[in-house]
Amino acid sequence: MTGSSEPSAPSTGEPERRDRPERDALDKTFDIALILKGLDGLLELLGGILLLVVSPETLNNLAKHLTQHELSQDPNDFFAHHLLRLTANLHNTQTFGAVYLLTHGLVKIVIVVGLFRRERWAYPVAFVFLGGFVVYQVYRMTYAPSAGLALLTVFDLFIIWLTWREYRRTKTSRMEVAASSS
Repeated sequence: MTGSSEPSAPSTGEPERRDRPERDALDKTFDIALILKGLDGLLELLGGILLLVVSPETLNNLAKHLTQHELSQDPNDFFAHHLLRLTANLHNTQTFGAVYLLTHGLVKIVIVVGLFRRERWAYPVAFVFLGGFVVYQVYRMTYAPSAGLALLTVFDLFIIWLTWREYRRTKTSRMEVAASSS
């Protein structure tokens, strides 16, 4: 007990408000981008688990069932045909897909949690992994261009920039706190 009659605020693991620079719209955008990346990582984990526990035949039958009505209305439906092609060849790539989604999702979640907690280790790890994802995505676009992959790459580059900005701000804030306490 401190002897004060005021209740103490619960600890959130973050520095007190006076120790942090004021937050602006880009800081809030950074937090929203982290939430989106975290949800993406969670969906990848769930997809990887799904690939491990559900047989390719079951997934293919589910895709046929889900696209049957759409294809009866539009036999040339782009998304329905792509989904059916993906699940038809799943028996060849199921293990690779599951491992890829599980590791990719887990890495994203660990990075997002570290960045939300403003852990020092999370920034360089985020730069390495997100940079690696961007390099791989650019490589993929050289032989299989897609608007979705291009948008994902732009989004990842934006997150890298926001992370760099937050890293610099956090580092400056920590140095100022250290200087004022010595």
